Amino acid sequence: MQYGIRTTTSYSFEQAVERVTEELKKEGFGVLTSIDMKETLHKKLGVEIGRYTILGACNPQFANNALKAEQEIGLFLPCNVIVYEDGAGVTVSAFDPSVIDAVIPNDALHTLSRDVQQRLRNVIAAL
Repeated sequence: MQYGIRTTTSYSFEQAVERVTEELKKEGFGVLTSIDMKETLHKKLGVEIGRYTILGACNPQFANNALKAEQEIGLFLPCNVIVYEDGAGVTVSAFDPSVIDAVIPNDALHTLSRDVQQRLRNVIAAL
């Protein structure tokens, strides 16, 4: 099962984080959290990894509608978008909310997940 919408970009790591944040805003999302996994794992475990950031993105209207449709949907919120360096350059990947359709049998939620999916596809395509 594919669970992410991704692309590899020629942007630098910093540019990719900045661009994905801008593109998320264009689609109505704000970034609530930014987790620097490289720094966190170094501090907590003393391990070294490449740059890897997790952005917690939220569209308040979609979040509100999702909570109305399914109280437990908060387990899947916010929408995570990751930016990381790999051998091919910088990868940006967003959680594909349509995965929820296979887990939660709720038609109202399925309609919403497809809308959010399209907006996240737009974000990734813009990179």
